[in-house]
Amino acid sequence: METAPDDAPQDSGGAQALLSELEARVQDVVRASSWWERHGVDCAILALSLLALPPGFLCLRSENVLVFVLGISILGVCHYTLTVKGSHLATHGALTESKRWSKIWELFFVEVCTAFPAEYAKYGHVKIHHGYTNVLGLGDSSTWRLPCLNRYVYMFLAPLFIPVITPVVAVARLSNMELRVALRTLGLISLGLYSPYWLLLNVSGFKSPSSALACMLITRSLLAHPFLHVNVFQHIGLPMFSRDKKPRRIHMMSLGVLNLPRLPVLDWAFGHSIISCHVEHHFFPRLSDNMCLKQCDWTS
Repeated sequence: METAPDDAPQDSGGAQALLSELEARVQDVVRASSWWERHGVDCAILALSLLALPPGFLCLRSENVLVFVLGISILGVCHYTLTVKGSHLATHGALTESKRWSKIWELFFVEVCTAFPAEYAKYGHVKIHHGYTNVLGLGDSSTWRLPCLNRYVYMFLAPLFIPVITPVVAVARLSNMELRVALRTLGLISLGLYSPYWLLLNVSGFKSPSSALACMLITRSLLAHPFLHVNVFQHIGLPMFSRDKKPRRIHMMSLGVLNLPRLPVLDWAFGHSIISCHVEHHFFPRLSDNMCLKQCDWTS
């Protein structure tokens, strides 16, 4: 994080003292919390999502419409739990205190599950978005801006193509990576994309590649609309700052980040740090979703 510029508000000393007090109180709560509270709750949610995948694929074998729809719902919610919640926590190292396991989980959730290079995800989200939240030209959420599309296409049609665009962008990034890392990333992404395709053909009983690919698109776009809308409304439309005149961090996070109302499905699939505790997450990005929720009331 950059130090504040010289033209920061005159009460910068008080702001820094307030932030230090806030950090000290949060650390006290973290130290007093059990492993289950710090990491266990979120790890359990991710584990349940993995365990729910086999029943989801088996449901798709059924000729009963309701059971088939249930299978689509299970696979869709589990996909977003692993790719959004899992990748987000893994990128921040919030799933474990072990650096080695943090790297393993990062590769699994970001590259295998999400089909995106872990290095680019960490740089773009942790270094840029969190380091320069709402700073124009850096962390201003410009990734989500597509002025070439009208509002209706952008809000309702474009989200359906996120599952297709993500691996395409990932492959384009490979040319800028070291050969060894690029090969590893390509292998993990291929594994993550081919595995559900193979399971749909051999476990769910789909008869043709096109039907399996169509099912993959449906499940992977099930929560694409709220995913896009959440990323848009958490930052875009809030105060933006220039790189040379950005305020102190406590003011920047308070003004440029928004907590959204809680919704059980999104709390589960996206995580509290993305939905209802996003401000707390930006202040303390290494906290798990459960710890962000635990601190939400008094930090706000």
